[in-house]
Amino acid sequence: MKTELALTHKSAQHAQIVLLEEPESHLSFSKLNQLIKAIEQKYEDKQIIISTHSSFVANKLGLENLLLLDNQKVVRVTELPSADFFKKISGYDTLRLILCKKAILVEGDSDELVVQKAYMTKNNNRLPIEDQIDVVSVGTSFLRFLELATALDQKVVVVTDNDGDIDAIEKKYANYIKDNKKDNIKICYDEVVDTGTLTIGSKPYNYNTLEPKLLKANGNNLTLFNSILNTDFDTLEDLQKYMKHHKTETALAVFDTREDLTFPEYILEAIDDE
Repeated sequence: MKTELALTHKSAQHAQIVLLEEPESHLSFSKLNQLIKAIEQKYEDKQIIISTHSSFVANKLGLENLLLLDNQKVVRVTELPSADFFKKISGYDTLRLILCKKAILVEGDSDELVVQKAYMTKNNNRLPIEDQIDVVSVGTSFLRFLELATALDQKVVVVTDNDGDIDAIEKKYANYIKDNKKDNIKICYDEVVDTGTLTIGSKPYNYNTLEPKLLKANGNNLTLFNSILNTDFDTLEDLQKYMKHHKTETALAVFDTREDLTFPEYILEAIDDE
């Protein structure tokens, strides 16, 4: 309310430049959305300069308008094809990528937990964020975030499953691998396609996602994972089915375990990359 009143004040109406500090402070998500909409609609004829640490505010007002201030340097996002995407689907944590030393992009919660655990195992139990490395779940929007990383020359690593189709992975990331490889972007995936006889219902089991790759890296050790998951499966197939249907519970157990684990090489490559 104070912000709305200030913006409607007579002096603000005659001003050509309006400075607004962190509009996200003390506002609920819905009220913040109303305020941003009001700023866009009512004051579009003025120069408005907003300081923010909110990805929502930055996305809504357009990443193409963003100036990043860092160590007495100013960096601007230019020619970002996905700016309109982030504006319309504004819940993505774009500032997490922009403001960290290095970002590791993963698809979901399970991947995020396992990558963090792998990093902690290699770095005296420190979380990645303690070293200014942010592990960010981006769903299936890897390429959108890579556009942003390219525009800012930000260091980013993608950790992704191969899902049994190396050609599809290489086609998807063709602009970032092999002859098109960029110094600040690395794509990490297992280059081996694993197969087996297990089926779930009428569908073949996918041996090329996080859980089976984690099992493989540890020699498909049934005893070890029964201990970690507090289960008592007699066969590897039953364990594989459980891990597939309980991905988040499995990842949480891996994150919390004190057992010695070996992590897939593509994950180690991602956390060791400098």
